[in-house]
Amino acid sequence: MRRTLTRLLLLVAGLALLAGAQAAPRDPDTYFFNAFLGDLREELAQARASGRKGLLVMYHFEECPSCQRMRAQVLNQPEVQDWFRREFIVIPIDIRGAQPITGLDGKTLAERDYGRAMAIRGTPTFDFYALDGTRVYRHVGGLFAPADFLLLGQYIVSGAYQGRTFKEYRHNAGKGS
Repeated sequence: MRRTLTRLLLLVAGLALLAGAQAAPRDPDTYFFNAFLGDLREELAQARASGRKGLLVMYHFEECPSCQRMRAQVLNQPEVQDWFRREFIVIPIDIRGAQPITGLDGKTLAERDYGRAMAIRGTPTFDFYALDGTRVYRHVGGLFAPADFLLLGQYIVSGAYQGRTFKEYRHNAGKGS
């Protein structure tokens, strides 16, 4: 009986260590988003110069419940932050904000007007741009599991967006494809 209890305590202690080994959440403003001075052309040039795959723009606003949930559950996860920062320049645009944004077309508008010009109808919205400035994919709505958001990034980086929907890609991801 004592031996069984000792083994059980060792097992519980081991599981507690494994659970504690996961990295603590980090602030998305510091670790997910890149510093942004308002010119998307410069950000795209930085993406090319740094060997990244492209530009990711997240349209949001402060009171958006889905945006807040993404920040609290997904964008604060070190694995998500590190992967996306390695693959993309990641830019936040507040669709109710006033910061001047110079778009890839060279036109400058306030964030709120830029969001309208980009036909943002819901938040969060994620626009992925290739290195040539072409928008290759738009995802509207939150993905509230870090694994699903990482899968979205892999969908873009792998080029799978060219041949199938994200829904198909996500469905097949669990089947080894």
